[in-house]
Amino acid sequence: MIDTSEFRRVIGHFASGVTVVTTRRPDGRPCGLTASAVASLSLQPTLLLVCVEKESDTHGCIESSGCFAVNVLAEGKGETLARRFSAPEADPAEKFTGIAFRPERTGAPVLDDALAWLDCELSGSIEGGDHTVFMGEVMAADASEGTPLLYYRGGYGRFVP
Repeated sequence: MIDTSEFRRVIGHFASGVTVVTTRRPDGRPCGLTASAVASLSLQPTLLLVCVEKESDTHGCIESSGCFAVNVLAEGKGETLARRFSAPEADPAEKFTGIAFRPERTGAPVLDDALAWLDCELSGSIEGGDHTVFMGEVMAADASEGTPLLYYRGGYGRFVP
């Protein structure tokens, strides 16, 4: 088996988009985290998947709410959002302070500054090591014009066409 630090170094060469996955707590308050392990899964039905660390606060929120939204981040303000939602020591309630968002069809929060968003109803999950792969059926989605934020080799960047 490969050493985890070597795996991290090599997989870091795979550029990915940056998202904030959001959901709500049982009391209705929002919770969320930064994620780059997001992928389209199926067109019929429309499914996507997100991989969430089991120890994260958001993991339990997704399980209890049965929904989540994937907010695709744009360059510019996106890096600030990515850093805020990835801070492990941050109080989960404070991550949303000063951030404009609205509930969509499932009730999951959608960030107003997202380049694109997909609102999903949880349709299944499987364990994958220290993460859970959550599968969601896309109930609503939208996108605007802009340039996506990318993550590559431990840093944020932009796509230059």
